[in-house]
Amino acid sequence: MTSRMRRVNESVRAVVAETVVDLKDPRIGLVTVTGVSVSPDLREGVVYVSVLGSERKRKATLAGLESAHAVVQARLARELRLKRTPHLTFEYDPSVEQGVRMSKLIDELVPDSADDDDAD
Repeated sequence: MTSRMRRVNESVRAVVAETVVDLKDPRIGLVTVTGVSVSPDLREGVVYVSVLGSERKRKATLAGLESAHAVVQARLARELRLKRTPHLTFEYDPSVEQGVRMSKLIDELVPDSADDDDAD
């Protein structure tokens, strides 16, 4: 990935993250924009989001984000001066959930070193 595309992806991620916070749709819960991948021709963009809550809440949030994609794209067009405004789609990013799960597993396997220090 070129440095230009990295900057474009990061700029789009920042604008989308700000916009998602301002959305008033009751279906949209606690959302974190974890990343964005824009195609080199700037026609398509995938926004990866992490959602706090159950599977049902996750699906409702993704549906709310998909229905609000025009609002997000309009703000993106206003804030960033790109040749084209990418058509955005939203996908769930399970990496945060997997990271929390891995941390719990590691904590279960490795004894707490602070407890060992207190015993000495």
